[in-house]
Amino acid sequence: MTSFRVIIISFFCLILVGSLLLMLPISSRQRCVTSFPDAMFTAVSATCVTGLVVKDTATYWSLFGQAVILMLIQIGGMGVITVGLAIIRASGRKIGLWQRSTMQVGGIVKLTGFILKTSLIIEMIGAALLAPVFCNDLGIAKGLWYSLFHSISAFCNAGFDLFGIREPFSSLTFYHSNIYLNIIIILLIITGGIGFLVWGDIRTHKHRIRHFSLQSKVVLMTSAVLIVLPALYFFFCEYDHETIHDRTIHSLFQSVTTRTAGFNTTDLAAMDESGTAIMVILMLIGGSPGSTAGGMKTATFAVLFLSAITVLSRRNDVQCFKRRISDEAVR
Repeated sequence: MTSFRVIIISFFCLILVGSLLLMLPISSRQRCVTSFPDAMFTAVSATCVTGLVVKDTATYWSLFGQAVILMLIQIGGMGVITVGLAIIRASGRKIGLWQRSTMQVGGIVKLTGFILKTSLIIEMIGAALLAPVFCNDLGIAKGLWYSLFHSISAFCNAGFDLFGIREPFSSLTFYHSNIYLNIIIILLIITGGIGFLVWGDIRTHKHRIRHFSLQSKVVLMTSAVLIVLPALYFFFCEYDHETIHDRTIHSLFQSVTTRTAGFNTTDLAAMDESGTAIMVILMLIGGSPGSTAGGMKTATFAVLFLSAITVLSRRNDVQCFKRRISDEAVR
């Protein structure tokens, strides 16, 4: 059993268990058995924090079903192996060489406790900040559940939402002008999408960016560029018929959520083909290494871009922040 096989089998088992749980009558509001393809699609989408759905999360799935989906999002976002190691630690068992070898595939042996604590703290803070909005609109009990669900979904860059109760598959369109809620969701997406390795650097070096690792610098710079430039395009070319207030928040939200999460506050079908093409590129790039997001990663995109610049300028070495990137890393 190689480390890679362990990871693949772990994901397969998690998806299978999630699919079987979602098939149970208790998982649907109608108390009916959900077909295996629909249950498995939902389980895969939640585990891989994709956000695509074939059944509206709010109107089809019961509270139990939504809790199963949230569990899959949380485990998939933080990583199956990370959660597995946490269980081993909590049970008091020693972590052997085999488990350590498995963990080293993701380079997160030392960061496991930090990943779990950081994730839970940020998600709880996010839920507390979202609670005033949702509790005011939906009541205390339902509002607290919605706050927790959307905080975890946003931090894990999953894109699942529960607002089909107002209109099926409506995502966050009913809050498109609520700047407070938009900013909270944006911050949760970004914190989950920049990666735990960057958060580790921030924890160690605080604001001293020059002491950060090369990867952290590349991730932060690339993420900033991929947020600002698309937001400017959306501001001037997609939402030019709206007020300055709505144009600003819609452009920023769309720039952030497209690359890593999957929420939307406006009608995506109404966007121009050029805007859709930019969204496709952003979705392809995705989040950062060691984050809760998918995609080919910001660091990969940055290295490819720098490699192209190196070729065009006829230099021999790919460089970034006065550091040389090895040929092996480029390949």
